[in-house]
Amino acid sequence: MLELPEAAVVSRQMNETLAGKRITRATANESPHRFAWYTGNPADYGRRLEGQTVHTASAFGNHVETRLDQRTLVTSTGLRFHPVGAKLPANRQLLLEFSDGTALTGHVQMWGVLLCVDEGQDTDLRDYSLSKAKPSVLSPEFDEAYFLGLLTDEARALSAKAFLATEQRIPGLGNGVLQDILWTARIHPKRKMSSLTPGEVRSLYRAVTSRMSEMVRLGGRDSEKDLFGCPGGYKTVLGAKTTGAPCPNCGSAIKKEAYLGGSVYYCPNCQPFR
Repeated sequence: MLELPEAAVVSRQMNETLAGKRITRATANESPHRFAWYTGNPADYGRRLEGQTVHTASAFGNHVETRLDQRTLVTSTGLRFHPVGAKLPANRQLLLEFSDGTALTGHVQMWGVLLCVDEGQDTDLRDYSLSKAKPSVLSPEFDEAYFLGLLTDEARALSAKAFLATEQRIPGLGNGVLQDILWTARIHPKRKMSSLTPGEVRSLYRAVTSRMSEMVRLGGRDSEKDLFGCPGGYKTVLGAKTTGAPCPNCGSAIKKEAYLGGSVYYCPNCQPFR
């Protein structure tokens, strides 16, 4: 699923590739998806988007915000750029064709938003609003003091996974990037935050900022694809494809467990549960 590293990479690529392009044709919901959300009637997207010019794209958490003339597109799903003459995917929930013959498509896998927002309109999307209101983990404002401020009495009662990846405490940090962050900090996903020593909390902060920055620097995770359909250059340490494989640090077999509505991956030796 799209998380902050991929949103940051895709928004940068959009600024480099799409800025200044004018939309000549737009459609939405051509391939209906149960968990694709739109603003109003998707049948109206053509009327609302055709003639608009792309200006800038920005990442807020796991959302990509694309500014047009009088409207804004807010997406949290895979976006693909298609050069002139390329065959467009039949399964798509968004299509933007540009005056130079290139195109952009959006495809929802598990779930995602494809919002077309008029200037001054509120999206009523809590995750997106929180992402815009909070400092990005990639910004200087996300310093150690800010991170420690997130560790309230209520948060101390949570597990490490719940603290990092729920309630948008850290926008764009989800279950996907969580695994390598906790492995780097040598913290088990189920450990209560109250059990962490001050040194472990500092290690966790450094793991959050260093791993997220590295993922962005390398073009996203190798388990996800960028605007051009290419996998990212960051090699995921813990995930579905590495379950049972030896830990790069100690050689123990990587384990997988169901936890909090998803899966967690960890090294039982490097990340003991205590």
